[in-house]
Parts: sequence; C-alpha cells; structure tokens
Amino acid sequence: MRLNSYDDFTPLKEIVVGTADGYVDRILDLSFDMFISDNVSGTRGYYPSISTWRDSAERRDRNTPHRLALKERFLSELVEDVEGIAAALTSLGVTVHRPMAIDPDLRRVTTPAWDAAVAPPLNVRDITLVLGDELIETPPTLRNRYFETHFLKPVFMDYFRQGARWSVMPRPLMTDASFDPGNDNAAPNIEVPDNPQPSPYDTGLEPLIDAANCLRLGRDLVVNISNENHALACDWLERHLEGRLRVHRMHKLTQSHIDSVVVPLRPGTLLLRSPEVADFLPKALRTWDVIVPPAPTVDDYPQYENGDPIPPSPYIDLNVLSVDEETVMVNDACKTLVATLEARGFTVVPVRHRHRRLFGGGFHCYTLDTVRTGGAENYLD
Repeated sequence: MRLNSYDDFTPLKEIVVGTADGYVDRILDLSFDMFISDNVSGTRGYYPSISTWRDSAERRDRNTPHRLALKERFLSELVEDVEGIAAALTSLGVTVHRPMAIDPDLRRVTTPAWDAAVAPPLNVRDITLVLGDELIETPPTLRNRYFETHFLKPVFMDYFRQGARWSVMPRPLMTDASFDPGNDNAAPNIEVPDNPQPSPYDTGLEPLIDAANCLRLGRDLVVNISNENHALACDWLERHLEGRLRVHRMHKLTQSHIDSVVVPLRPGTLLLRSPEVADFLPKALRTWDVIVPPAPTVDDYPQYENGDPIPPSPYIDLNVLSVDEETVMVNDACKTLVATLEARGFTVVPVRHRHRRLFGGGFHCYTLDTVRTGGAENYLD
C-alpha cells in the first residue's frame, strides 16, 4: 500500500516493528545524560538518576559474571517480547515490516565530532515522523541513534517507490555544545551534563528532536518544546509543512517524549498520565473526554538487583498502541489499565512486555505505523 498515516487511532493496516537483536549496552555519554531527565511532575521516580549512579558501587560492579549473566537473560527476554508484539499485530491482520539486521561486527560508529556504540532499531517511533504521505527522519537526540534510520532504508525505499515523500531534517554535528543545558529554556529536572568539552566542530545549539515529541491529529501536529533544540527543530517543521499541516507548540509538558503522557485513543478521547497534563494541551484538546488510570506503584514493575538507572517514566505502560478506534494493545501485566480501558468500552489486546523500564519503550515506541485509513481530518476545530 501507499504510505498514509495521519493519526494514531484510525484502522491500522501496515506498521514497522523494531528489533532488539544486537542490543549490547546502554550508552553513557553527555547525550544520554541530557535525554533521561525526568518530567514536569518533579519526581525522578523509583530509581537513581544518572548523576547519582555515575559514582556508585553498582556502576563499578556492573560487569561481574553474575551481572552479565542476568543481562544476557533480560536481553533474551526482550527479544522474545518484541517478536511477540510483531506476532500479535500479524494475528490482528496488520502487515508487519521489520528493519534490516545489523552486522554483529558493527559495534561503533564514528563521525568527525564523536564516536558511539550502535543502537539497534528498536524504538523506531522516535526517529521517524510519518505525516500523511511523507516520511521525515528526525535529528536524533542520542548519539548512538545517529544512523538508526539506515536500518529502515529497505522499508522506506518501498514506500518511496510507491509515491511517498521522503525528507530528512538537518543532520546535527552533535558536539557537546549542540545541546541546550537547560537554565531557563528547558523543562524542569534536566540532568546536568557531565563535563562537556569544546570541539573544533562546535556550531552552537542545533535542531534536535525525536518524533516521539509529537502528537499527530489529522491535519494538526502538536509538538512538545522543552528546550532550544526542540524549538529550532519545530522552526524547521513549521516551514517545511506550511500550507499542508498546522503545527502547534506545547511547552515543557515533559523533557522530551510525550507518548506515555498524552495518548489520543480515538477522536474526542485522550488517555492522560494525570489530570494536570490537560493544562499543557492546545485549548481545543482540553474539551476532549479524559481517561486517567490509577498511578503505577513500584510493585507494578519487575525489580532489578543491579541498581542501574532506569530511563523511562514509571508511566511507560501508558505507551499503548491503538489498532483502531475501539481496539488497544496493552501490556498484559497492567491489570488496572486493562480494566480501566475495558470499563470505557475499549477492546483490549493484552501482550507481554516484561522489561519495559529496564530497556525503555512500550508498544507505541517499538512501532511505526505507516498505513492507516484516516486522512487529514480536522480534529481541533
């Protein structure tokens, strides 16, 4: 089919599901420090921040034989669960596309300004924005994801041959000086960069944004702006989409991604992390019906003995995937969320996803819907 995806809730026909194959370890550099900052709720959750963990005994002991054996087990279970997500979507009649495999010998990549480990294309939602008949590769906010869209090229080429537009936002140099360190510009609780260094390639702040900062609603695109990097990227989107889509700026709802904070389940209904989220939304969205499930507790997640920092929000299980306006894929461990949605008339498809907080990402993160039946509808007027 031709590329066509304007929203997250009309009937789903085709989707890309990421892969966890080749996942080695979490990157630890300035770009990671900046990314894991917590959200506007003012709490860091149930796990230590990167600055606390950086000098801890847990970090020094993280590669003991026992720890490595645990990591191998968790990675194996992550691969199993991602494959289960793909199988569940196929069983629902959705055509599933997959990224190309990463050569096992490809461990690091190098640019003129830095080098980094290679991340597998797992959270494919983050790095590509699908707007109608256009693929837009976004400038990544983590260095180890810089070339991640390369592993999606065969899928993108197929859609391009069928008539899709294909754009790439400006590729950043991503030196330490590229990142907005916060101050008065960024969302609260931003992590302090660890010893940023000058580079001969410094150009100052650059456009940096993940597609998961954006909410797609037919002819409207809502963009969460939490720092100057996001604002510059939004400038590009506004100019690029002028005359085709309307871009709305939403300020400092979270430090970055919003798809575990505000989720449109169908026209007129939003799934929200908390009632306060509505205060940040465009005025037209504040009139929609709201579903707010009970807040998660520490007992709702697997516990890990190694004390590693956990980047995702404790609300990661709100990262659901709608198959259509009545059917929602939800983590099978989230009994309260399942009951909440069923009570509101939704059909829930429970699917296993065990280590969502350890490795990051939910069903929406791990997928990129490329064909839905909806069009450039006007949901905000």
